[in-house]
Amino acid sequence: MNHSPEDFPFKCRQREGLQFWGFASIYPRMSSILGQNFRISTWGESHGVGVGVNIDGCPPMIELSEEDIQRELDRRRPGQSEIVTPRKEGDVCEILSGTSEGKTLGTPIGILVRNQDQRPSSYTEMKDKYRPSHADYTYDAKYGFRAWHGGGRASARETIGRVAAAAVAQKVIHSLVPDLEILAWVKSIQHINAEVNPDTVTSEEIESNIVRTGDAAVVESMIDLIKEVRADGNSVGGVVECVIRNCPAGLGAPVFDKLEAELAKAMMSIPATKGFEIGSGFGGTLMTGREHNDHFYMDGDNVRTKTNRSGGVQGGISNGENIIFRVAFKPTATIMSEQPTVTSDHEETLLKGRGRHDACVLPRAVPMVEAMANIIICDHMLRQRAQMGEI
Repeated sequence: MNHSPEDFPFKCRQREGLQFWGFASIYPRMSSILGQNFRISTWGESHGVGVGVNIDGCPPMIELSEEDIQRELDRRRPGQSEIVTPRKEGDVCEILSGTSEGKTLGTPIGILVRNQDQRPSSYTEMKDKYRPSHADYTYDAKYGFRAWHGGGRASARETIGRVAAAAVAQKVIHSLVPDLEILAWVKSIQHINAEVNPDTVTSEEIESNIVRTGDAAVVESMIDLIKEVRADGNSVGGVVECVIRNCPAGLGAPVFDKLEAELAKAMMSIPATKGFEIGSGFGGTLMTGREHNDHFYMDGDNVRTKTNRSGGVQGGISNGENIIFRVAFKPTATIMSEQPTVTSDHEETLLKGRGRHDACVLPRAVPMVEAMANIIICDHMLRQRAQMGEI
């Protein structure tokens, strides 16, 4: 089918002699929506008025207060310790809709967090220079325009909406399966590995240190490493591990909506992620089938597995064992050292990072990983209840 400009309501841009028209009904827009029965839509830019989320599909009569949401937002906010970005944001949430007298109405829930400590002047140089390993160039390549103040939608401040939505998801989960627990912790920072038992680690152990690892023996060495690379104007990455305990069997679906596939998509949508593995992960490739298979046995009336190399998911559906997965985070892209780059006019130049940034995102990534897991599990619980009438 041939189209002319008159067929469309607006012209997006004109570049290099080519005209690009707004095919709103044909071409997809930026995706900010996740979920089917529990559906969230995040919005806002890093240095705009604020950021937030709309939640659709939350059941009615769930007890919910701003304090429930604030508790989780405080865990991801900047400025909370000596090893994270010093940007001072209270990240105070406001519930705009969807609740009355402390309970959800079953209608859309709107949550807003206003930006306060904005310093767009720190990013002036980035208006014309692409930051290495950031989304600056790719946003320009896709849209021909970008919010260069702090990265706009590519900023980790976008995750505020996710964490707020996850606080709601957690309340829904606990109304359906009170014993279900989702915990994440820092498994490694560069070469320093924590020894953590996913079956027994507690939230208190994880939150007892500013790194958010469940192994007290490596806390100081991890802190020292982060301080060392920050003093050198550099950054470092690592791995966050997560466990979903007491998850009922039967969540997920065959083929495209496999539970591990949806968890992988959710985790890989978090800024700075570069890898996902569940159960034995890549290590399983070094084993034979005889070594790797999880043998079934009966524990009273319950079907169990003697090992858990599947990571709690088989055939895309939870099997009742602990769901265990890991997420790899790259070193923070913004570093305080001069690096070669190019400008938006395609001229080679140099750029040194400015502003306030994490030398290591891992401690603040822990609540983000938990948040995305809560959203996915909540959505699949409601999908299971809609399809089968039970959890």
